[in-house]
Amino acid sequence: MDLDLELRPIGYVESALLDRDQAPKQGDEGAPPAWIVLSPETADGGSDLKPGDDLLVLTWLHQARRDELQVHPRGDLANPLTGVFSTRSPDRPNPIGLHRVRVQAVDRFRFEVTGLEAIDGTPVLDLKPVLGAVDER
Repeated sequence: MDLDLELRPIGYVESALLDRDQAPKQGDEGAPPAWIVLSPETADGGSDLKPGDDLLVLTWLHQARRDELQVHPRGDLANPLTGVFSTRSPDRPNPIGLHRVRVQAVDRFRFEVTGLEAIDGTPVLDLKPVLGAVDER
């Protein structure tokens, strides 16, 4: 199967996290507040976002190794080698990050969020609302 895929970032992350080594493994493990900054071309797509909204953020983990197929989960050598598709490792053939965040503040086309462990400059691919059991629009 030969597919021609094209991804274009809709924005990027502004964060105090400057490198992978200082980033927590998951957003609920001490990630500092961060900003999602939409590009001018996509800013209208965030016009309805407001504080309190829960979002799924898809990112391109641009510093990930793309040749990894097995890792020691959480970087702990005591854990057995495990296929990356069974882990949340950023190192994988297509390093797409999935982050659940909560919007804290809105400043035009910038959104302050909590729970985002992505490092500064990480490209944002998409934002999706977290749907509840009843709200499936």
